[in-house]
Amino acid sequence: MEARVEKITDQDFNLRVLESQKPSVVDFWATWCVPCQRLDEVLEEVAERYNGKVTFFKVDVNESSGTASRYSVWSIPTLLFFHGGEVVDHAVGALSREAILEKVDKLLATR
Repeated sequence: MEARVEKITDQDFNLRVLESQKPSVVDFWATWCVPCQRLDEVLEEVAERYNGKVTFFKVDVNESSGTASRYSVWSIPTLLFFHGGEVVDHAVGALSREAILEKVDKLLATR
């Protein structure tokens, strides 16, 4: 199965997230983070459900520390919900599938 959550870096963050016409969910994670690994599968499912409506990205905090620090990401996993280039919601920790669905529905309602 093709990954629906695309990995991005400091270099393409602005173009892919801030300048996007679609709302975005960005997962800040690290390879060594066990809760982040658990969240991966859930995010892939959610991304598939909202395919074409919301874009899903992941930013490795070790490789893209500039973006993590720009958004004050001190704990991982952290999800940031973007609309129109602005953060409209956030969540820290490994959320349940239901909690993420609720936040994505709220994100779509802000359009």
